[in-house]
Amino acid sequence: MIMRKIICTFVPMKWSRIISIWVLLAVCAGTSVRAQGYKRKQVVLPVEAYKGDTIPVVHLKDVYIYQRPKFKSRRQERYYWRTVRDVKKTLPIAREVRGIIIETYEYLLTIPDEKGREEHLAAVEKGMLAQYTPRMKKLTFSQGKMLIKLVDRECDQTGYELIRTFMGSLKAGFYQTFASLFGASLKRGYDPDGEDAEIEEIIYWVEQGVL
Repeated sequence: MIMRKIICTFVPMKWSRIISIWVLLAVCAGTSVRAQGYKRKQVVLPVEAYKGDTIPVVHLKDVYIYQRPKFKSRRQERYYWRTVRDVKKTLPIAREVRGIIIETYEYLLTIPDEKGREEHLAAVEKGMLAQYTPRMKKLTFSQGKMLIKLVDRECDQTGYELIRTFMGSLKAGFYQTFASLFGASLKRGYDPDGEDAEIEEIIYWVEQGVL
């Protein structure tokens, strides 16, 4: 997933220089340690020509500086941190679902007959219900809706489409009806450039270990 929005924060010149100095010190220290640990090996760096001189080139990773958002009200602040909580709770589950789907699809390709595939899917469904039902019961309503969104984000298909593909339209309709009783929809997609842009930013910062 490509990050579509990045929060940019202004850093005063003084702190910018301090950060740059520490980054360079870290690079030099790391190079020194490697040189001491591997005295018999030569470290070859890529070089580039610059104004008639040949200089070594060291590629540094991007450094992102996160600034806590400013909120217009306490209610907006509470909503933001609740969204952070919901993302951190449900994103791992959505990625587990993606792994199960990939594994199931690859295994189905090895089963030659339709009956065998149906039996395997029934076994997968039974196993998922046994494994995930206790975890789903611990989710709040907002976390359940977040999970539906993130499944679409991770799998590039809505929950309804996934169930219909693997288990048929009848079960997809059943689960959709069940979800609608609680004000949710398995057909709900994920829109990182629109209404879910804030969630996409939160996911990015969670993955960077900032939130």
